Amino acid sequence: MNRSVSPSRRSLLACAAALCAVVGFAGQAQAQAFPSKPLRIVVPFAAGGAGDLTARIVGAELSASLGQPVTIENRPGAGGVVAASTVARADPDGHTLFLMSNGTAVTASLYNSLPYDTLKDLAPVSTLGTFDLAVLVPADSPFKTLGELVAFAKANPNKLNIGSINIGSTQNLAAELFKSSADIDVQVVPFKATPELIGALRGKQVDVGVEILGPALTQIKAGAFRALAVTGKKRSIVLPEVPTAVEAGVKGFQASSWNALAVPGKTPRPIIDRLNKDIVAALAKPDVRKKLADLNIDADQSTPDEAAQLLASDIQRWAAVIQRAGIPKQ
Repeated sequence: MNRSVSPSRRSLLACAAALCAVVGFAGQAQAQAFPSKPLRIVVPFAAGGAGDLTARIVGAELSASLGQPVTIENRPGAGGVVAASTVARADPDGHTLFLMSNGTAVTASLYNSLPYDTLKDLAPVSTLGTFDLAVLVPADSPFKTLGELVAFAKANPNKLNIGSINIGSTQNLAAELFKSSADIDVQVVPFKATPELIGALRGKQVDVGVEILGPALTQIKAGAFRALAVTGKKRSIVLPEVPTAVEAGVKGFQASSWNALAVPGKTPRPIIDRLNKDIVAALAKPDVRKKLADLNIDADQSTPDEAAQLLASDIQRWAAVIQRAGIPKQ
């Protein structure tokens, strides 16, 4: 059956089409004019850490390719909320970027309310790299494999304790994920920071530690610690002989840390695509990959959609871990 379209409806459709064309043209025009001023990357960590250094390495490459200075603005505190809200409120013109991480997903799950909507007010551009966590024991521990540790824990409920850093950190949630994935009854003991955890593991105040591999690598290479497993999708580039937790028999125990760059949520897609193109090109350079590898970071670029999917899936995954562990929301 043919239905005629009224003149008024035709006018509305024509207006809608014209509006879409104008918006699309405006976005393209903005992209062609981009960048028109210096850029800044807002980092939710203090200067000198792996995240900060990653932003500086990639920022220097973006400055060269875009022809504009790129400054790093360190705004640590409140689980990354200060930095994220700064970018979420910024003009959506591509000149303000946020160093996003898996911690961004944890924060979205750990806080009752935030001054921004993580999935709507921040638009991921590309991942930058991943860095592994490891399950560690003292060198003279009786556990030579992750399977041996799990078997002992199952046979001896509540006899082992696992150290991590503070409650709600990636390391702490990874320890809780290990506990639930392996179905073992162990105590997760949080410490204030990595040095305290390393000291406790060396002093055998805890039986096992879950920590980002980078800070523990010196202890491993010095023979003080043994890595039973890493928790990423694949083996570590710096400890290729160490199996992943899944390879070692603990299904579901996968917890990599990652960094990415994001912009305000309403940034036009052509600008996001331009930034993505330059980031991908930077991460393909051998010297950039080596600089990141020296920080124990595996360069890993993505499309904007892939980065957004990673963020969304991590929010869901860590929310489930937080709920199972009974960690109160803040």
